[in-house]
Amino acid sequence: MCLAIPSKIIRIENQVATIDVDGVQRNASLLLLDGAQVGDYVIVHAGFAIHKIDEAEAMESLKLLKEALAFAESDD
Repeated sequence: MCLAIPSKIIRIENQVATIDVDGVQRNASLLLLDGAQVGDYVIVHAGFAIHKIDEAEAMESLKLLKEALAFAESDD
């Protein structure tokens, strides 16, 4: 199963984006996505940004993921 976590592009260099999710940074290739810019939110799969999403949708998704994690942790 793959979980699509919205990630914000904070830097782009040579078709490679540095993406950030809550302070965790990774690199993702932009070869499969046209027009990505710093500040955009993207969905990354297997190291490639594959889809841009708007900020409101990204924030809602991140909120729901945090709520799910809090719920899972409360069960322990």
